[in-house]
Amino acid sequence: MDGHVTIIGAGIVGICTAISLCERGFSVRLIDRGIPGQETSFGNAGVISPWSIIPQSMPGIWKTLPGLLLDRDSPLSVRPRFWPRMIPWGLRFLRHATEEKARAASDCMEYLCGPSVDLYRRLLAGTGHEDLLAESYYIHAFRTADKASLKNLDYRIRVEKGGDLALIGPRELQTLEPGLSSDFKAAVVIKGQARARAPGQLGQVLTAKARGLGIEVVQAEVIRLSHQNGSWTIFAKGQNFTAPRVVLAAGVWSADLLRALGITLPLVAERGYHVEFAAPGVTLNHSVMDVDGKAVASSMLGGLRLAGTAEFAAIDAPPDPRKQAILTRQAKAMCPDLSTAQGSFWMGRRPSFPDSLPALGAVPGQDGLFAAFGHSHYGLMMAPKTGEVLADIISGCPANAPLDALKMDRFL
Repeated sequence: MDGHVTIIGAGIVGICTAISLCERGFSVRLIDRGIPGQETSFGNAGVISPWSIIPQSMPGIWKTLPGLLLDRDSPLSVRPRFWPRMIPWGLRFLRHATEEKARAASDCMEYLCGPSVDLYRRLLAGTGHEDLLAESYYIHAFRTADKASLKNLDYRIRVEKGGDLALIGPRELQTLEPGLSSDFKAAVVIKGQARARAPGQLGQVLTAKARGLGIEVVQAEVIRLSHQNGSWTIFAKGQNFTAPRVVLAAGVWSADLLRALGITLPLVAERGYHVEFAAPGVTLNHSVMDVDGKAVASSMLGGLRLAGTAEFAAIDAPPDPRKQAILTRQAKAMCPDLSTAQGSFWMGRRPSFPDSLPALGAVPGQDGLFAAFGHSHYGLMMAPKTGEVLADIISGCPANAPLDALKMDRFL
């Protein structure tokens, strides 16, 4: 059998998958229209958490949605033209808002997120950039003390699975994070975490490692796939490629390539934004989530970054400039001494399915085509294990866990 695999999409998922396949003896080509590792994962808040295992659709979420959608400064928004697609997607999302389904999704997420810190350390070993990964807590900060409780389902699930969590008050929180506003009255501290100090640079370093391993990295915009006589033709602008096996790791753009093959999936662009301040004048020791605002702040090599929001819109819709002011105010509210003078603004597109789980494995009815996309908010964390899972599947190695919940069949 020809040992070649072409991966479409050189985000962090595609890069990790390429390295895992190469380590198993495959010849790998990695294709992306842009610079590897500089799209969606570039703008991440940097959290690398074995305990980010809670799906977005949780029991009771329906109670909060109307208020969020009506608030102009809310972390959740839907562009008017997107509502025809949003309604069916949202109904599927709400059908997952039961404890039974949340726990089932959490099991899958634990499988993908659990080894993330160890796998990144292995990927970075020997690159000279091991310091891109820093040990960290993940602090969920609350302005209302009564809302912080380890009895909440999301925290109970983590504790039941072995997570080391602690509930602390304002004095302990100020000791951990002196730069944080005294408006926060309680926090849940999730230990055993790490954070990427520069997600974009992490992508660059791992791309350089991939090239050093002999992986071919090509910049080209793929527009169509075709399968004939046991081989895939990858049509790109200005050039074509052939391969016996193809991995789709193109994030939200994967859906368009599959639609041309007659496969329609409920994958949407859940757009996220960040602001980053190059000379912040304040440092956070850990990654901190403002639970009310659903945004995460982290100190990075490039400054202090606040990332958040969930904006549902067409892939190619322009960024909403109002988000910059909203996030800047939120960052200032979290860290009152923050200098916002040198700020930058970014928007990316999370590829999101209604159940918060990615599609991994063989594409039904398409011999030699494999899926590795749809990681929603968790792509940075799930990427290394995703690479391992895809490499095992393509190698014919039996999985050490049931993967049915991650198969694309669940949507077809």
